[in-house]
Amino acid sequence: MGRAIARRLDRPFFDSDHEIEARTGARIPVIFELEGEAGFREREASVISELTERDNIVLATGGGAVLRPENRAALQSRGVVIYLRANPHDLWLRTRRDKNRPLLQTEDSKARLEALYEVRDPLYRECAHFVIETGRPSVNGLVNMVLMQLEMAGVAKHPAS
Repeated sequence: MGRAIARRLDRPFFDSDHEIEARTGARIPVIFELEGEAGFREREASVISELTERDNIVLATGGGAVLRPENRAALQSRGVVIYLRANPHDLWLRTRRDKNRPLLQTEDSKARLEALYEVRDPLYRECAHFVIETGRPSVNGLVNMVLMQLEMAGVAKHPAS
């Protein structure tokens, strides 16, 4: 999604998880294994702080980025936050085979997603300027919804396609 939005807006795209992996030379599960979630969240906060200082970028964050108040504050005050909301069942369908998500490597990943959702959903809503229900539309359909929201808010002109 983020990459497609950035392409349509002709802006650079960054993914905070990919930035962490590139800077450390280690995959997220390895960082979790060596440093625990707390160590990973420290790295994540540093990367988000740095990236949100840049102008005219599109930034995708990892799912737990909203757990830290300083991340929510940086994201909300330095940019426009769009929460692409999905229900836990849809998230489970998308992630159930993904081995690069350490928090979901449990016996019952669906229950884990439901628990994470209960904590994170209010935090996403707290810092989001817009909430878009993802449901099951195409990526292109979601990109168009995001761009329309940005255009209506006067944040970005909808480029001619």
